[in-house]
Amino acid sequence: MQIFRNRKTRNTVLQVAFLAFVALVIFGAVHEASTKLAAQGMTSGFDFLQKTTGFRIGFSLVPFDPFENYLKMIWVGVLNTIFLGILSIILANIVGLIIAVFRISSNGVLNDIGTLYIEAFRNVPLILQALFWYATLTHLPPPKQAYSLFDSIYLSTRGVFVPSLNVEGQWFAAVALVMIIGLSVLAWFSLSRRYQRVKHRRALQIGLLALTLAIMVGLLLYAREPGSPLISVPELKGLNFRGGITIPPELSALAIATAIYGGAYIAEVIRAGFLSVGKGQVEAARALGLSPWHVFSRVHLPLAIRAVLPTLINQYVWLFKATTLGIVVGFADFFSVISVSINQSGQTLELIAILMAGFLIMNNTLSFVLNRVNKAIALKGTQLRT
Repeated sequence: MQIFRNRKTRNTVLQVAFLAFVALVIFGAVHEASTKLAAQGMTSGFDFLQKTTGFRIGFSLVPFDPFENYLKMIWVGVLNTIFLGILSIILANIVGLIIAVFRISSNGVLNDIGTLYIEAFRNVPLILQALFWYATLTHLPPPKQAYSLFDSIYLSTRGVFVPSLNVEGQWFAAVALVMIIGLSVLAWFSLSRRYQRVKHRRALQIGLLALTLAIMVGLLLYAREPGSPLISVPELKGLNFRGGITIPPELSALAIATAIYGGAYIAEVIRAGFLSVGKGQVEAARALGLSPWHVFSRVHLPLAIRAVLPTLINQYVWLFKATTLGIVVGFADFFSVISVSINQSGQTLELIAILMAGFLIMNNTLSFVLNRVNKAIALKGTQLRT
């Protein structure tokens, strides 16, 4: 036919035909699975999400009780995964930066410590490290003999008890969200090339920071109960502590393990970034009379981060997926609550679909945000998008 002689039209028709074929295959598979499940007396669909779970969750960022439905329990798992993932990335970055500095240090002792750290923790599986730290934390003394730090932080077999803001959980989350958004906007404004020559740039930066702090303080003052102190300090009452925030051993073990294990990989990535910075640039900074700290913070570190940020993004996504190890220590992460829901409801296909969709959304969102940051700070012609 004459229409198929046009290459563009022919390619479009072939692509549409291929997509139609894939859609038919998926439809056929879903229809066959539904038929088989119906024959065995099993119903499909997502109506089960409104049923009561009867399951108790040890750690939750939002209120949850056994009379809540499956949808609420899955939402709790999603929030726990996001919280643990962000916490792990922050801690792993701190550990990785310190070890990377040790690795490039001219001090032989620091260099050996960094090398020993990399070789020790990078070669022990993450699951074993999580189990080790969980066993260590659950063998701490009971609350009455808990280890005390400054009479406000306590370590016991029931978890770590630390002071906290005396507000409800949702308000605490709102304050944290305002802080993250404010600091992200400030970093974007400070690092983006398009705003480098804006008039009164320093005043605008101070204004953004002041606005963020003002909103945070306003939320705290509004959410605090009248007559109550702003800071809640843990106090031993009976057989347990009251007040403050309780960090359960499951969360602590996973955070420590992922920070140490992920930090070993991030350290090598950052070290490669440090080594990629030209010696001439560092020597030029020293020739201008900059102190060693200013050379490191203003020249060496920014150029190194620009060079390795695409690789770091891959590590961050991997760390985010590593939160699925929560099931081995009993932490109620996204993967764990989905597994429990499958065992209780039997809706395997639907719950696995929710699990895959959830991780796709979370990981792609993380990649998109960090790629935007990479694009904003990249030196033209030197960066790749992951």
